[in-house]
Amino acid sequence: MSERVSDIRIDAQFDSGNIEVLEVKGASATLAIPRDHMSEFRQWFHFRVAGARGRELTLTITGLNDTAYPGGWPGYDAVVSEDREYWGRAPSSFDKEADGGALTIRYRPDSDIVFFAYFAPFSMERHHDLIAAAAASPGVEYRCLGTTLDGQPIDCLELGEGGQQVWLYARQHPGESMAEWWMEGALEVLTDPADPVAMGLRRLCRFHIVPNCNPDGSRRGHLRTNAVGVNLNREWHEPTPEKSPEVLAVRDAMDETGVDFAMDVHGDEAIPVAFLAGFEGIPSWQDEQGEGFYRYQRILDRRTPDFQTEQGYAKSKPGAANLTMSTNQVAERFGAVAMTLEMPFKDNPAAPEPAQGWSPERSKLLARDCLAALLEWLGDTTTESPAARATAETWQDDERGRS
Repeated sequence: MSERVSDIRIDAQFDSGNIEVLEVKGASATLAIPRDHMSEFRQWFHFRVAGARGRELTLTITGLNDTAYPGGWPGYDAVVSEDREYWGRAPSSFDKEADGGALTIRYRPDSDIVFFAYFAPFSMERHHDLIAAAAASPGVEYRCLGTTLDGQPIDCLELGEGGQQVWLYARQHPGESMAEWWMEGALEVLTDPADPVAMGLRRLCRFHIVPNCNPDGSRRGHLRTNAVGVNLNREWHEPTPEKSPEVLAVRDAMDETGVDFAMDVHGDEAIPVAFLAGFEGIPSWQDEQGEGFYRYQRILDRRTPDFQTEQGYAKSKPGAANLTMSTNQVAERFGAVAMTLEMPFKDNPAAPEPAQGWSPERSKLLARDCLAALLEWLGDTTTESPAARATAETWQDDERGRS
């Protein structure tokens, strides 16, 4: 009589965990992705499988045609880790016709415990490690900008002695965890006292860095929303303490400092390359301000093969920009050169890396290239960028009546 093979165990009740277990049979499981709390958005998954050593796992996530971005599943491989340090890719296949759209993940672990996720998670514990390490670095000041609806701090790090007001902020959409990996890379550069890029930037700029704009959604395992199901990147025109205190806190702090240059860091589910989105269509568009964005884009494109300009989002028509989105609001409000950086969940087909695809490591390397591009961009603007001049003039005009 053959001994019955035990069923694997699947758990997601931890920081950023998210999965629904429909059925488990031996080393196979049928799963589904729950929606963000009080929201229709769903795409992020993160779960642990136990009892899997040496067994061929077959994990099928169903109902994906009804997710936020179904175009993200074809050509996508789930990320996997047995030590939660190195995140590789597990071979995955998507069938649009099966079970409402099904992603089947296959993997044989060497360990009894293995983690799967939509992208390499950046936990709130790692976030606190990042904040603590950066805050302990020479020349760095810490500010708590406010409190989330779940009572978590909105952390901001400030450094640099220059006059250019630079805002870097990330993870308005918590499932886009590559954005905080990018932030970790940026902070490693900027806090290194011997790094020549950092030395130049600290001399020219005053940085205001918010590595995670949505701690509640991050901890809850959301794709796109905060604790009450609100998409923060649609709140920048009229944020409220009841729905979007995170945006209100960041925007109020920007009002205090002004903004010359801003980068909002994200990830895109479907487009398999890194790209920038600008602020075309804002009511106060000026060609000089727009050229500042295009020039930065050209510099970054020249610096790294992990960035390109051929693919991206459609530009808004004149006067049609959505001012509820941060890049448009910041460009309009401050006359800043503002932009949204998007990184892929998939692999870069122009420079594929099959073992990891787009990864935490590449996100961090892109951060260094973005900062080096900023230093070059500032050098091209001599002592004061067009954005800085425009901002200075408008702040003198009674802060544009927007405070």
